[in-house]
Parts: sequence; C-alpha cells; structure tokens
Amino acid sequence: MAESARSFTRPAAQPFRQLHRFHGGLKLPGHREITAATPIRQAPMPAQLVLPLQQHIGEPAECLVQPGDTVYRGQPIARQVGDISAGLHAPTSGTVLAIEDRPVAHPSGLQAACIIIETDGEDRGGKTATRVDYHDLPLDELCDRIRAAGIVGLGGAGFPTQVKLGCNARPVKLLIINAVECEPYIACDNRLVQERAAEVIEGVRILQYIVQPTECIIAIEDGMSAAESALRAELARGNDTGISLTRVPEIYPSGGERQLIKVLTGEEVPSQGFPADIGMICQNVGTTAAVYNAVIKQQPLVSRIVTVTGEGVAQPQNIEALIGTPVSQLIAAAGGYNAHVDRLLIGGPMMGYAVANDDIPVTKTMNCILAVTRDEMPAPPPAEPCIRCSKCTDACPADLLPQQLYWYTRSSNLDAAQDYNLFDCIECGCCAYVCPSHIPLVQYYRHAKAEIWTREQQTRASDFARQRHEARLERLERIKQERAARMAKKKQALAGEDDSGASKKAAIQAALDRVKRKKEQSHATTKNTENLTAEQQQLIDAADKRRRESSTQSADD
Repeated sequence: MAESARSFTRPAAQPFRQLHRFHGGLKLPGHREITAATPIRQAPMPAQLVLPLQQHIGEPAECLVQPGDTVYRGQPIARQVGDISAGLHAPTSGTVLAIEDRPVAHPSGLQAACIIIETDGEDRGGKTATRVDYHDLPLDELCDRIRAAGIVGLGGAGFPTQVKLGCNARPVKLLIINAVECEPYIACDNRLVQERAAEVIEGVRILQYIVQPTECIIAIEDGMSAAESALRAELARGNDTGISLTRVPEIYPSGGERQLIKVLTGEEVPSQGFPADIGMICQNVGTTAAVYNAVIKQQPLVSRIVTVTGEGVAQPQNIEALIGTPVSQLIAAAGGYNAHVDRLLIGGPMMGYAVANDDIPVTKTMNCILAVTRDEMPAPPPAEPCIRCSKCTDACPADLLPQQLYWYTRSSNLDAAQDYNLFDCIECGCCAYVCPSHIPLVQYYRHAKAEIWTREQQTRASDFARQRHEARLERLERIKQERAARMAKKKQALAGEDDSGASKKAAIQAALDRVKRKKEQSHATTKNTENLTAEQQQLIDAADKRRRESSTQSADD
C-alpha cells in the first residue's frame, strides 16, 4: 500500500452496552489498594542489563552485536526472525560484555541466550526523532514503525503486535482496548492509565487509523474508578465520539482475551482460533501506549511498568524499569525484603510462577513481582485423590472439563487430552483454586502441553529427516538412472563407431584389392612388353647381321 493518507470516519460511540457472562470465573480479593494509589517510580540505572533474546511468542531474535561493541539507547541489538518474532533494542548506552546463557524468568529455572550490556550511565541515544502526524504516514510505514519498535503484548502473552494487527489484512468490526486488570495484586496498567491517559488515547486513535474498525471499546474493570475518570476526561478533551468506555464486572479472569470478548459481545472465539477469525482485535493498554511511543516519538520498547508488591517487600509500588534490569534491583527500590518473606513469584498469585532467586532480568512481558509471606500465601497441602466433585468444571472460564483433562494428562493419554481441547486452557488457575483435593491441575496441563509440543517438534524433526532421506534416495536413483542412460548412449555410440569402422575397413580392403589388381595387370603388361622387345631385338639383330654381311660382300667386290 503506497497511499500517503487514509480517511477514517469514527463511528458514533454507543452510550450503553449490554454485557454478557462467561462460564465460570471467581470473585477474588484485589490486594491492590496500596499499589493502585502509588505513583509510578523510575528505577535506578543498573550497572548491567541482561537482555534475553526470547521475550515473546515465536522465534527468538537474532543477535546483531558482538562483545566489545558500543551501543546507544534505542539501537537495534537483535532482529526478528520470521513473521512471528520481535526485535530487541538497547535500553541505554554502554558496552556489550558478553552474549551467553543466563538465568531467565521461567518456572523451570532454565537459562537462555542473553546479551549482557555494561551501562555507562550517560544514557546516550542516537539521532533525536521529531514528532510526526501519523495521518501523513502511509499504512506500510506505520506498521513498519510498530514492527521496528519490537512491541509485543504487554498484558503477559507477548504476541508480536504487528502480527496481531495484521496491518488491516482483514476487516475488523471491533477493536477492544483491554484495561481490565483482573488478577489480584497487579496494578501497573491501572497506574499507567491514571498517569498517562493522553498517551493511551492517542495510541488508541493510531490503532483505529490502522485497522479501521467499525467500533472501538476501552474495557475497564469496575474497581478502577480513578483510571476510568482519567480516560473519560481525556476522551472528553479530544471529543472522541468513536471510542466508548465500558466497565466490566470484577470477576476473574474477565481480563482474559476470550473472556472479555464474550463479556462485551456475547460471541465465542473458535477453539484453536483467534479473535481476528471473528473480526475482532484485542490490545492491552500498555501495548497501546507503546504504539504511541513508536509511531509519534519513534521510540522502541525499552522499558515497562512492573508492580512490585506483596507482604514480603517493605514498600509495594509500581516501578518503570529498563528491560534487562535485575529483579533484585526492583526489590531494593521497593525497600527490600521483609523478614518473613517466603516465596518470590513472577506474575500474580493465580497465573504467576515461583522462581528460585531474584537473579533474573525484567522482560517485556513481566508485569508483576510478588514477594509473599507464608501467612499471606500458605503452601498448598499435599494433593489427595480426586473426588469428582465437579467444582473445577463449574469454575472453568474456558468451559472445559478439567477433571477429564486431569485424568488424561496424568495417564499420559495426550491424544485424548487434545480431543478435550487441552490447548483452549488459559492456565488461569481457577480449577486448582477451588479443588478441595488440592490437586495442582494447572501443572498437569502445562506439563501435558509441553509434552505435546516436544512430541510435535520431534515428529517434525523426524518428518524432516525422513523427507531428507527420501530426497537423498531419489537423488541417488536419479543419478544412477542418468549414469545408466549415459552409459547406454556411449555404448550405442561405440556400436555405431564399430559399424563405421567395419565399413571403412571393407572400403580400404577393396581399394587395396583394386591396387593389387592394377599392379598385377601392370606387371603382366610389363612382361608382355619385355617379351615383344626380345623378338623385336632378334629381328633387329638378324637384320643387322644381314646388313653387315651385305656390306662385307660389297667391300670384297
């Protein structure tokens, strides 16, 4: 698309929207009072940044720098690989120390490839970009700016934003901006909206301009009154008739993409499908603000807001940190640990996971660091046998059968688990929360998904190896046939040469015979000539003798 500008008529906002109810869900205590009321604080500049190459769904980014290189704020240091991937940028200026495996935020405590940058404290950047009017930019350039900024979903999933937008590849009837922060303790989106509502709204306008939706809704949770007021004030200031603001009930997990679509529209996203399949796009408010920075300010995604909270830290708060900042420094910025801290979780209490230590970096998808005490979040008691009470089924927001999935995953019957739509599970933890037998159901589902993914990778690798082997055999057979054809052609040529040689030999022999016959004829002629000459000589001699006798006789006379 080479168009330089696009006209977009905003549809009229709907003053009231009838809400729907998704299956299951839980009413949970929020635990957000302190962090929701605490302004965002900037984290101190760390001495080192650890930047994992895998911070998104899809292929890891490909490193563009080498140890010893000097980098500047906003400089690309890793590029996307393939369609579903995202680039990585230097959050500040410094020197690349190493590219090596380091511990990252992962339930298993695995290490991953990371770029290690020693910061110089000067925060030097490249050329300062001028602010632009996105209406003057072609659609391709808008999409390129979002892609080049390395933006991924900041709500936790980490799906590359440019892929999700599709750059208007298909009609969009509804654009949903998700400000529903439904999981307890987390308040980073709440504070973002309260303090930077103008950036959020301008980001929404940019997304409207790109995808051209029939309708646009900002969904916000009932309890976020201060954030709602900030959004309404900004909408009134800009006279945005094409953006409506809708409150949704505080039911976990109403902020899930599929559940929010169900609440707002009553429609279901197809199993194993995407919202785009039904003409909808859902974006987190943090992602929306990042789109604003990428398009208007031409700034890549190099920082994010993280909620550092729990009774295990002294001063719960929201901190904006550079990507790659050690979690330990955010804990220190929040006053450090309390004496009774028991566990450290990345994410909220429902979907988060425990990590062994805080020697891990902040990533693009890390929205919460939760330090809890034993009294605040007791360790679960030992699991007991399932009593088939069906409470998990009643609570499942994806309308699955968690009990059946548990039996199949426990017995490693992965095909049956997939038949029961295992991959529609959003791992929200509702089933495990209500289970009277304290069975860690989500852990079983995660393990089964990992096993299936591993099996599929092995199958793909095996299929690829088989295809390569078959291709090799076909190539060898083709070479064999080509060689046989060449040999047959050569034999045919040699046979032709033999026939030609015999003809030549026959012709030569005939010529020799003719020469021989001519020689014999010539010899015979020569003999005849010699014989005739002897007779003639006798005649001549006789004649001479007579002549001499006659001459002698005359002389006597």
